Amino acid sequence: MKDFAFGKENFILIAAAVVLIIVGFALMSGGGSSDGVSFNPAIFSKQRIVVAPLVTVLGFALVVVGILIKPKDDSKSDNVNRKA
Repeated sequence: MKDFAFGKENFILIAAAVVLIIVGFALMSGGGSSDGVSFNPAIFSKQRIVVAPLVTVLGFALVVVGILIKPKDDSKSDNVNRKA
């Protein structure tokens, strides 16, 4: 097997983080006015001001964790099997 910098767990964490970031940005969307002139107070909802940025920051933090976590070393068991 080829030696990759990341293991399976790393890729799963990074994929989950990307999903969290996309969800965070989707939660931030909307709240605009229909005619472009009038004011819509929905832009200041708790979803857009508090929840969405927290979800997005958690996603970016999970990306960092997914990059920094050390993958499990399966090469030791591969070397034992190859010698036998």
